[in-house]
Amino acid sequence: MNTVLLDHANAVRLFGFAGVLLVMALWEVLAPRRARTFGRLARWPSNLGIVLLDTVCVRLLIPTSLAAFAVYGAGQGWGVLNSIVVPARVAVAISILLLDLAIYAQHVVFHAVPLLWRLHRMHHSDLEIDVTTGIRFHPVEILLSVLIKMAVIALLGAPPVSVLAFEVILNATSMFNHSNVALPVWLDRIVRAVLVTPDMHRVHHSVIRDETDSNFGFNLSLWDRLFGTYRREPAAGQLGMTIGIDAFREPRELRLDRMLTQPFRES
Repeated sequence: MNTVLLDHANAVRLFGFAGVLLVMALWEVLAPRRARTFGRLARWPSNLGIVLLDTVCVRLLIPTSLAAFAVYGAGQGWGVLNSIVVPARVAVAISILLLDLAIYAQHVVFHAVPLLWRLHRMHHSDLEIDVTTGIRFHPVEILLSVLIKMAVIALLGAPPVSVLAFEVILNATSMFNHSNVALPVWLDRIVRAVLVTPDMHRVHHSVIRDETDSNFGFNLSLWDRLFGTYRREPAAGQLGMTIGIDAFREPRELRLDRMLTQPFRES
């Protein structure tokens, strides 16, 4: 089972990524939530370019997938779930749930610690928010995130299949909840009871810092409600709110070179 999983893990992740990106991009064209100020041509080359750079950096510096790491950990008997008798399905469900909690906690910490915020704010400095914002992260942040996930996987003893499933889910939900798509109010309310919706997460990209420091979840909306970081709507409303960071509002900040150097600059 683990050998088969490793053989197809990269293909599953790639097709999942490409499929969700395409679907959300088409949805944005057919039913946009907000009018664009900056077109795709001004933003997408850099946002997609940094994804490619992130992938290369991770492959060069951490030459193993998280699923392969989980397989190795299982073989070594690492983690709580490898030390106790738990039904396979239960172990998978627990792992996905706790990995999602770990990502929520990581997100909160990256906002709270000034040095980490300098890395993470590049994600927030996009002057629009759409499907590509959900994959726009600084390479150093991505590397730190992979190391954090590896630590959680090792401590938990997460089954390899749960790790692969979580990677696909996290990638898909990040693109979904950053998308500039319109959901009917009634449907948003239903979906938001379980998952982070675009309207819920968009609040997190407000230029107002109190709103930025809310709605940290990427997948389940449970964590924000449980830990008191949930905010229903931005003060200016979904159509009136301003996206981004005050210090990085020049159009040149959308360039890839400016994105990469931003953590080392004040403006």
